[in-house]
Amino acid sequence: MAIRKTEKAGPYTIHNTVKIIRGGAAYYSCIDEIAASATYSLHFQTYIFDEDETGRRVADALMGAARRGVLVYLLLDAYASQRLSSIFIATIKEAGVHFRYFEPFFKSRNYYFGRRLHHKVLVADGSVCLVGGLNVSNRYNDMPGAPAWLDWALQVNGDVAAELDRVCIRMWNRGLFTSKCLATQNPKIEHKEHCLVRIRRNDWVYNRTEITKSYYEIFGKATEDVIIMTSYFWPARRLLKSMEVAARRGVQISVVLTGNADVPLAKYAERYLYNRLFRNKISIYEYTGNVLHGKLAIRDHEWLTVGSYNLNNISAFASVELNLDVADNTVAAALRKLVTNVIAQECRQIKRDDFTASGNIVKRFFYFLSYTSIQALFFLFTFYFSQRKRRS
Repeated sequence: MAIRKTEKAGPYTIHNTVKIIRGGAAYYSCIDEIAASATYSLHFQTYIFDEDETGRRVADALMGAARRGVLVYLLLDAYASQRLSSIFIATIKEAGVHFRYFEPFFKSRNYYFGRRLHHKVLVADGSVCLVGGLNVSNRYNDMPGAPAWLDWALQVNGDVAAELDRVCIRMWNRGLFTSKCLATQNPKIEHKEHCLVRIRRNDWVYNRTEITKSYYEIFGKATEDVIIMTSYFWPARRLLKSMEVAARRGVQISVVLTGNADVPLAKYAERYLYNRLFRNKISIYEYTGNVLHGKLAIRDHEWLTVGSYNLNNISAFASVELNLDVADNTVAAALRKLVTNVIAQECRQIKRDDFTASGNIVKRFFYFLSYTSIQALFFLFTFYFSQRKRRS
């Protein structure tokens, strides 16, 4: 769809069109289409890549592009994707796909120290990109008898894809023991559509906290309402305080969380914060479908962010994250309609009285213990440092 410009560009790129994708089968169809249309270069960088039906499908799309002569670069997180077999990796390399792992400081089968590559990015020819929260695995896809986890992505055609192409090249070239990326001369493609989009990144080691700053902007600039959807919610104290200040200012804030968590300890930790949200008149909804894995925010019918960033300290300080911010009334209205439909049809609102009545002192203590455990585990098992003068 053609999108009109709604404010000055600033850090945004102007010439873009945006398509909203509600995960599942639609997302992997987009991967197939983008890979099939690539003519020069293709970058795919993600956290989890499983060797299942969905993983083999995506691998086939990448190998097909490589066999046509497209320069294909696949960068995976070394911890989350470590179960890929040597045969699988050898097969995609033989097809011409350039493959490597993003290595943390130290890892084993069960834990890691250091950053993780958590973003999910696909870029073709510096012209079209796909950014969201979906990994490559059957649980994010619509499989027979098993609907996909709820997630979101944005497909963008335009200038922001050329900028994101350069980000992917720099990420690839950070590898110490791999050949450098050769895909540096993507053909120039003119785009006439007008939609404001900007890339936002978090990478604590390189002193990037752009997505965190976007969330501060959300709560600082909101005048009417904010909808937050996130899969793991235990924000830093300062960000939680910023949310509460906006709520006291009269901003209607809704937080949509999963009801069926893939990490039960994380769900119990979230519920420790419910009473604090209730005290500030922040509405809480739990998704009752499969599992909610999406990460997005919508502000005042005019602005949104979608990507890999969760509202927690792991995304803020321990992961390489990437979101796209879109400043446009039309796109924000379209996403808002989709999300409010999810809230109305697939969520249940958590009422303060019901939540209080269902929790005795033992349960409340367990929520507190889960929250403090999550915080402690973050500091114990994630090593990170800041290089304030270094820039990527």
